[in-house]
Amino acid sequence: MPSASEPTTVAVPPAGAVTTRRGLGRILQVAAIVLLAVAVLAFPSLAPNPYVLSAGVVVLNYAVLSTSWNFVGGFTGYISLGHGALAGLGGYGTALLVTKAGLPSFVALAVAALLVAVLAVPIGFAALRVRGASFVIVSIALVLILLLVFQSWASLTGGSRGLVVPRPFPDLLRPEHHRVFYYLFTGLLALALLAWWVVDRSRFGLGLKAIREDEDKAEALGTPTFAYKLVVFVVSAAFTALGGGLYALWFGDLDPVFQFSILTGSYLVLMALLGGVRNLFGPLIGALVVGIGLEYFKVEFGDTQLHLVATGLLLALVVLFMPDGVLPAVGSLLGRMRPAQNSIREVTAAELREQRAAAAGAPAAREPVDAAAGGTAGARSQSREERT
Repeated sequence: MPSASEPTTVAVPPAGAVTTRRGLGRILQVAAIVLLAVAVLAFPSLAPNPYVLSAGVVVLNYAVLSTSWNFVGGFTGYISLGHGALAGLGGYGTALLVTKAGLPSFVALAVAALLVAVLAVPIGFAALRVRGASFVIVSIALVLILLLVFQSWASLTGGSRGLVVPRPFPDLLRPEHHRVFYYLFTGLLALALLAWWVVDRSRFGLGLKAIREDEDKAEALGTPTFAYKLVVFVVSAAFTALGGGLYALWFGDLDPVFQFSILTGSYLVLMALLGGVRNLFGPLIGALVVGIGLEYFKVEFGDTQLHLVATGLLLALVVLFMPDGVLPAVGSLLGRMRPAQNSIREVTAAELREQRAAAAGAPAAREPVDAAAGGTAGARSQSREERT
């Protein structure tokens, strides 16, 4: 019978290996974030012409809107196609406060976002009482209703003629105008990402994730599911309205057909799904891919609808091959490429007992072993190890 000093083969993680891997992964994440931030901030200086810079503004607007959508879609799992309507409300609210009420541009932007957040409360009360396909239908109905209202109320909104928004920086040339708004959209995107990150690590965010996984069970365990959904919907509406209002100040011309389009909500869903709805930077990555793709197809194929065909094909590819998004797929690939986390080495029963005692926070019980009783002590030690 083996004694306590005889080796036993067990799987033991190398000392410090897990900590080292986590530290390396965190360093890589920080490095990727820094590189992405540097690339975003340096883009205006690298853009070859004002059109490319304006396309960068459009992509950043998509990134803001898709990140705002992700407050609802990523945390609760509710797929809303109506966030385009919230962006349209933010745009028209900002424009009307500037043109009709005479407010300064950025004061109007903040007031419009606040009004949309207040309006989101009754909308949320009605829409969030249903789930699944019913919620999608309600969100589409919101877009269509607002489209009809803003097209018909021509005396206030300009109707199909559109509404011209005064430029907040009238003295700037067009390239400088694009540059200023590029950085304004960058700051708004950073604020939205920070808010999403804070919610993700809060108890409130934990409750939202419980709703996403199993809403009935979360409610049975005491989570105020409806209140949580309503709060995050209002937060999402506020950021969406800020994105829509800032776009109105930048573009300067609003059209109800474009502002209240179901396609806008569909793009936001596609961007978030493409990047990964459960990831902080997922909607941003999706906005970069889809936004750049849309601008490219619009330039190459003019007024044709081929950009819609390309968008549909991209959505099909995402659903088939990357259902969780690009970032989770890349993370899974990197995880498979890492070396095994455990290594096999031989330890004695006494060493194994010491390791278990250290993990439990108690001193290991050492048995004296002499020459005469070595076999008996070893047998008792081995017997205990077999029982445990």
